Amino acid sequence: MAPPNSALVTIEKSNNDFTLLQVHDSESEMFAEEKQKAASPKQFRWFLLLKLHKVLTFLSWLTTWFKSTFASVKKRISLSETSDEDPKYRGRLYRIIKVFLGLAIGALVIETIAHFNKWNLSNMMIQPFEVQGILQWSYMAWLSFREDYVAPFVLLVSKFCIVLFLIQSLDRLVLCLGCFWIKIMKLKPTVEADAYDVEDPSTFPMVLVQIPMCNEREVFAQSIGAASQLDWPKDRILIQVLDDSDDKSLQNLIKDEVCSWKEKGVNIIYRHRLIRTGYKAGNLKSAMSCDYVKNYEFVAIFDADFQPNPDFLKLTVPHFKGKPDVGLVQARWTYVNKDENLLTRLQNINLCFHFEVEQQVNGYFLNFFGFNGTAGVWRIKALEESGGWLERTTVEDMDIAVRAHLNGWKFIYLNDVKVLCELPEAYEAYKKQQHRWHSGPMQLFRLCLPAIITSKISTWKKANLIFLFFLLRKLVLPFYSFTLFCVILPFTMFIPESELPLWVICYVPIVMSLLNILPSPKSIPFLVPYLLFENTMSVTKFNAMVSGLFQLGSAYEWVVTKKTGRSSESDLLALAERESKSSNEDRIIRWNSESGLELLGKLKEAEMPQKKKKKKKNKLYRKELALAFLLLTASARSLLSEHGLHFYFLLFQGLSFLVMGLDLIGEQVS
Repeated sequence: MAPPNSALVTIEKSNNDFTLLQVHDSESEMFAEEKQKAASPKQFRWFLLLKLHKVLTFLSWLTTWFKSTFASVKKRISLSETSDEDPKYRGRLYRIIKVFLGLAIGALVIETIAHFNKWNLSNMMIQPFEVQGILQWSYMAWLSFREDYVAPFVLLVSKFCIVLFLIQSLDRLVLCLGCFWIKIMKLKPTVEADAYDVEDPSTFPMVLVQIPMCNEREVFAQSIGAASQLDWPKDRILIQVLDDSDDKSLQNLIKDEVCSWKEKGVNIIYRHRLIRTGYKAGNLKSAMSCDYVKNYEFVAIFDADFQPNPDFLKLTVPHFKGKPDVGLVQARWTYVNKDENLLTRLQNINLCFHFEVEQQVNGYFLNFFGFNGTAGVWRIKALEESGGWLERTTVEDMDIAVRAHLNGWKFIYLNDVKVLCELPEAYEAYKKQQHRWHSGPMQLFRLCLPAIITSKISTWKKANLIFLFFLLRKLVLPFYSFTLFCVILPFTMFIPESELPLWVICYVPIVMSLLNILPSPKSIPFLVPYLLFENTMSVTKFNAMVSGLFQLGSAYEWVVTKKTGRSSESDLLALAERESKSSNEDRIIRWNSESGLELLGKLKEAEMPQKKKKKKKNKLYRKELALAFLLLTASARSLLSEHGLHFYFLLFQGLSFLVMGLDLIGEQVS
């Protein structure tokens, strides 16, 4: 061994005849080791303090967030108004959900007591003398009654709903395969080359353009301006502005807008009904009764928030050329505000699937689909032979489409022709829209069923209308979504004998949601929110379906969907180009929707006396809140049983219902 405080020198000869010198200082090595040992506890303490600081910072942020959220919810509850359907009918489903909630809370209390008292009686033989107290006896009696009577019934209903779920999922899968085939084979509707002679305007057919509107203050200037710029011979087109507004000042503003375009050479007229019945169907029916309509061959319909491109008619009308049996050409919708908030993003997923998959597949393979009510061109002869617009339901567009199909007319869907429109940004507006869209088809089904059965179309087309178009896609979907995921699933937590398998609540829904999102691939990060959102909307759709099927009062409710009048990026670019080329300031203002809204606001203030505006408030939705507490109660029960995935699904689904019930999604009113 080397003596203390000495240095050991080693000399070696390398292969290259160089001498390597290594100095081993034992004292320095010992000092380094002692220093490292002394530093390790100190570094460890700093590491723990740093982690503790991060944890405390996170807890502080979490506490602040909970406080602010609680304060916001408390304020929302104190300032909000309850909102539901017709007061005469709105309490029925709500009362049923409250009964379920009361049963769930009572069951949770008993199960909690049983859990902590370790009354795990399902796998134990308990003798009567071993029972302690009436509560344990009651629990034993409930277990016996549950196993013999309740579980078989719940299991039967759940199996029935699962079968419907699988059938509907199979339908979605077939539609997606059909869409995939269309994409792979590049199948598209074709038109005759040079259908119309550009140099001879007389070869162009006469086209009527209708813009039905009712109190559309925010968007009327955009829709009138877009329709007035359609690229079609001026003497072969007429624009009807069908105004059902009940606001006199708004009527004057729309008249002024029409007059301004008329002065620029546009063939446009303004119509206002004295007797305003039948909502949109009554408005269109009144317009079609004009004597000059007989001079026109086609009619294009645009709702007040739709802005067609100038080439819309040149892309759609030629599809009628040489096809006398084609009654409708439908274009696709695209949205100016699809990225505005979470609500519009989720709507965009649904509607992209509807147009990209449902409409395209049905249009190509069946020559039939539901008319979307706007952004379509009808052959006027098809409308007249099918009975015209009827006021018997709130889905006049679907009504005329079904009747035209029964009369043998064919439909063409153009996925590449897109018309800009606007999505509802507030949950209240979206909820009312969905209620009308799901109650109307059930009204129509009751009215059309005899006509479908006695019609002369083929048996396959009758089966498609009854079982696929109406029952499966309009009735079964909201029924099983609400019953299976909002009622049966939470109750199976208290009835383990009928527990739903994981593939029903997780795997298949995720696959189906993924298929729905494929037409809008940028929305894939919203897969889970979309799945929860669709289940949450099932209560609205189920309630609407029941209202329409049994002719309840809310089935005839029609509320114009609120618009904001947003401009797209292309609109703003076009505005900048026009501003650089034109010196006509009035014209510039009319082309710019934002400036137009400001001008309209000033005109309204000048023409109307000052009125007290009703302060807008966010709503509280009682059914959604009751279901939120029902699902959260069931999640607490699943936590006791350590169900795992069931717990997480119920927890997040309950929270999504809570968000909807408190109206915390979409546009917020400060």
